[in-house]
Amino acid sequence: MDAITPIPIPSKLAQNPQGDPRYAVPVRLASGETIQIADPTATRAMIALMDMQAVLGGAASHFGGPSALAELMSALHGLVFHEARVKRQPWHELFHLINDAGHCENGLYALKANYGFADLSLEALKGFRSIESRLTGHGEVHLFPEGVYLSNGPLGSCLPQSQGLCFGDHLSGHGRVTVTTISDGACMEGEAREALATIPGLAAKGKMNPFVMIISDNNTKLSGRIDQDAFSMEPTFAALKDFGWHMIELKNGHDLQKCVEVIESAISSARANPKQAIAIHARTIKGYGTAKTEKSASGGHGFPLSNPEELRAFIDEIYKHGANVEKSVPKEFYGWCDSLVEKARAKAAAKSAASTGGSPTPTEKVQAGVSRALIAMKKKGHPIVSISADLPGSTGMAAFQKEFPHSTQDIGVAESNMVSMAAGLSKLGYIPVVDTFAQFGVTKGALPLAMAALSEAPVIAVFSHVGFQDAADGASHQALTYFAMTASIPNADVYCLTSSAEAEALVSQAVESFAAARKAGRVPRSQIFFLGRENFPPRYLPENYEYRLGHAQVVFDNTDQFAGKATIVAAGALLHQALEAAYELEKEKIGVCVVNPSCINRPDTSTIRTCLRNTNVHLITVEDHQLMGGMGGLLIHKLTCEGLDFRARSLGVAGEFGQSAYNAIDLYKKHHLDAKSIAAAVRDF
Repeated sequence: MDAITPIPIPSKLAQNPQGDPRYAVPVRLASGETIQIADPTATRAMIALMDMQAVLGGAASHFGGPSALAELMSALHGLVFHEARVKRQPWHELFHLINDAGHCENGLYALKANYGFADLSLEALKGFRSIESRLTGHGEVHLFPEGVYLSNGPLGSCLPQSQGLCFGDHLSGHGRVTVTTISDGACMEGEAREALATIPGLAAKGKMNPFVMIISDNNTKLSGRIDQDAFSMEPTFAALKDFGWHMIELKNGHDLQKCVEVIESAISSARANPKQAIAIHARTIKGYGTAKTEKSASGGHGFPLSNPEELRAFIDEIYKHGANVEKSVPKEFYGWCDSLVEKARAKAAAKSAASTGGSPTPTEKVQAGVSRALIAMKKKGHPIVSISADLPGSTGMAAFQKEFPHSTQDIGVAESNMVSMAAGLSKLGYIPVVDTFAQFGVTKGALPLAMAALSEAPVIAVFSHVGFQDAADGASHQALTYFAMTASIPNADVYCLTSSAEAEALVSQAVESFAAARKAGRVPRSQIFFLGRENFPPRYLPENYEYRLGHAQVVFDNTDQFAGKATIVAAGALLHQALEAAYELEKEKIGVCVVNPSCINRPDTSTIRTCLRNTNVHLITVEDHQLMGGMGGLLIHKLTCEGLDFRARSLGVAGEFGQSAYNAIDLYKKHHLDAKSIAAAVRDF
């Protein structure tokens, strides 16, 4: 078959490293040659240092996944960079190196800094996950094209894209080898499972270039052991042979020399016979390097330390762990440890100096209200069943699941399957509640949510970490289209919760409304609740205020004292910023109404019209969502259709992706969604 010539796209990837890694260990190749590759022990130590830096900034971070892959990544990159050096060719002309295991990208940053790749250094690693750094929580092309070819983060999304790379190289006649690393949890995702069948299937037809997949299998996901919480993945991996993969078992993924031998052999075999894709099934230990992380239920998914005073001992243990030869911790690592200790002490001193001695304003996560509501409703006898996809600790469902384990099932890392399973439960008369991060719920769950509605099988959804609230994880995890992707689903109501009190009231009402409709022979509406990640005041209204489904809340109104200049309608986490803006404007004797719209796709225009009449019919909408398809657009459209003559301005995200930041406020400021920007918008009227 004649080759199909694609449009040339110059590679932005960094060129070959100029020398051996700074922290190196020797390994033998099949030829008998000895080469120097990155020391995985140093990789783990740098991961720990990066993570501690991020934690001090207020960001979460990952240790378990990248520590599990350290030897495999060192072996793979060492072999690729060596071959590129010998053949005097750019490494990316010889290989596609694709990382589907997005939680492990910080391990790759550390490894690449060891080589000085893409101008990375120890100093550059110190900015990890901050808004000033290109080293985001997961690999992102739009910020670090020199080091990332395909953006990652959502599990299972890069394997099918690498399938496209390999297929395209075959079409063009380019002889590249594609190597993709993936985690066991990612292999649970529907799109990954499709690729697991397609890649060897197309290869057998002679339509693929050489393809090697490296699976890091440690039987561990965020919420615990996969086989205990969900189901065993052993049958899935056993079936790969029947799919057409040539399976290579690597029983110890932490034996560096064995990793080199297996990967070198796999690449050679794939080149010799591109009609058979190769899968390396590597047994790893999540959190490998310290006893604490290895033994934890999650494998040390997040970084386990909060106090940098403990970091030296942590790194010492990494260097002693499983060592056959004595290794010394590099003095610059200790220097980094010391600087983090100083930073923590300075931060604590500043916090102490800023304290007024009064009682701090109480705060809690919105998730707390969700769990209280569901526990209370279950105790009232409602047949609630919780179906999760590995994130109940983050969404607020963990407390319910602990109280009612027999009404709970973790379906694994499979959001689409979660929603569809819930739809089946709904058809039988249960009240199913699904939960995950908003980005995964609205992307991977979009079609199942629509089909649930079409099948008259409604669900209650709890989707957390909306917008920039998932600051540290970066663009891949930041849901900026969550209203647009759910607001038009028939027979579904979309809410954006602002406080635990509102959550407790509305989720309780949603359950009771669902049950009442079923008992009356009607089909309930799906209720989709979005919420943030950070802590907020438990309530913004008096204790006796009655929250009601479908009703907006006026949370601030000083137009009886000052001339009303604008009504600010702010959704979810940004209600707090809107109130801060209102307090600032009040000092200038500017009157405003601040409204929580609550229901997004069926806005309570009656309440909002009343506020607009008191504020010169000036409207400002605020949301950490794309301006296109967001709450502002929905509200303005409805008010316009109702014939209201008003002026409006919408604050939102102007067609951009987000990025990592230690805290959401950094991103609010960058995108002009913070209190200062809201106040300025009011003054502009």
